[in-house]
Amino acid sequence: MIKSAFSILFFCLLSYSFACTNLIVTKGASADGATYLVYLNDGEWLYHLDQTPAMDHHTGDSLVYTSMSGISYKIHQVAHTHAIIGFLMNEHQLAIGESTFLGREELWDKDKPLKYWELMRLALLRAKTAREAIEVITSLVATYGYGSEGESISIADPNEAWLLEIIGTGGEGGAVWVAKKIPDGMVAAHANHARISTFPLDDPENCLYSENVISFAIEKGFYNPESGEPFHFNDTYDPPNPEHLKYTETRVWSIYNRAAPSLGLSLDYNRGRENSQAYPLFVIPDEKLDLQDVFDLVRDHYEGTALDMTKGITAGPFGNPNRPRPLKWTHDRIDFSWERPVSTYNTAFSYVAQLRNYLPNEIGGVAWFGVDDTYTSCYFPIYCNNTSIPKPFSGGDINHYSRTSAWWAFNFAANYAMIRYKDMVKDIVYVQQGLENLFIQQQDSIERMAQDMTKNKRIEFLSQYSNNMGVLVHEKWVDLGDYLVTKYNDGYVKDSNMRIQSIGYPDEWLEFITKEQGEKYRIGD
Repeated sequence: MIKSAFSILFFCLLSYSFACTNLIVTKGASADGATYLVYLNDGEWLYHLDQTPAMDHHTGDSLVYTSMSGISYKIHQVAHTHAIIGFLMNEHQLAIGESTFLGREELWDKDKPLKYWELMRLALLRAKTAREAIEVITSLVATYGYGSEGESISIADPNEAWLLEIIGTGGEGGAVWVAKKIPDGMVAAHANHARISTFPLDDPENCLYSENVISFAIEKGFYNPESGEPFHFNDTYDPPNPEHLKYTETRVWSIYNRAAPSLGLSLDYNRGRENSQAYPLFVIPDEKLDLQDVFDLVRDHYEGTALDMTKGITAGPFGNPNRPRPLKWTHDRIDFSWERPVSTYNTAFSYVAQLRNYLPNEIGGVAWFGVDDTYTSCYFPIYCNNTSIPKPFSGGDINHYSRTSAWWAFNFAANYAMIRYKDMVKDIVYVQQGLENLFIQQQDSIERMAQDMTKNKRIEFLSQYSNNMGVLVHEKWVDLGDYLVTKYNDGYVKDSNMRIQSIGYPDEWLEFITKEQGEKYRIGD
């Protein structure tokens, strides 16, 4: 645990902006009756996926956690902890994800021990359901304090899905938080902006909150009850501004716009336009979503919309949607920024939790895992009771390139593709879709085989299957990188028979250059 916590802390210190995207699909909104939770962990770091077995502990044991200011604290241990995959999912099909909204920075108490990633892991170790996970997290921060910035935490099990939003008290102890259950049949998304607005005070079946959630805001002058305005958690603890909304809510708009196009959601709110309507916390999808639909919802550069990042001069001649950071700049005292899409080359890893209450836990819970940019990644299944992790996904060093590391294999292919993006990305997606289609098509037969086994045998069987598929994905991506370098070399493109072809800039790019700088390149008078 110490190693995992240090790695995640290192990631947080490296990240100069807060950048994660989450999606929740309730079981009533999915085609297969599964609850889905999607977590995109965006940051320039190399995550070592691991597996922690279930353990029994002495009741007098304690854990040591250190605050960001270097103060060490002892946290009580519990008698039994569950088996977990990374800090993503546990053996009971409980899954978790997050996105940082930061919020009011003066409320971030760096002397308190428990950071959000540690709370996520502790929730998986100690809880079996989403409700229990909320209780674990909120009781721990009430006892020991909260040492992170504002966080939106997605929590799901096969039956329920919740959004917990939490922020510190600036040294006064405990935390301020609210949690809302996502109604069955709905989908919800969040992306670095607090999304819970108003909430009921008398509906514990669907909404939970800290006793101080409103009184603390009044005490600090964040909210005036005499204003006649209702209390909004997000506007109070994460005040919006146009720059913040553009960076965050555009991703929410895009996911909702593709899941429920019939709503016709406008760009007004994510552009920070005055008197615009905030996007709903959750929406009903126009059609029930299957696993591939869920994958597709987190693969997006706003293609086909007014914000399409593959079009225009900024995408260059080959439709590259990736923009180097920083995303913001100032010219003549006017601020500008590139769009921040759902898919980004900065993604360290992502996963799609598939949680099914009609199957035994060891079969029903699947973490579809991938590394690097979601658009060019490839998801393969890891079952929640698995006892091992494919080696290419459990190691590697961000400072030393290695073909044995899955993270490096995916980064190599995706980075090389930026040279001639719109052509090379087709080759990448071809391999991606071939593998993902294979995994989806054989999922039913693999799981039927597992159901005919004893529990221990099926865990062993599914662990070996997942490992084989993970190794296959890694091997295919190493081969893909070699193929891209061979096919696209020195500005040439080889055809299907590997004959060198001179394929220059697209006609539309040449037309643009001719209009803008034609005289510079004109031949003769």
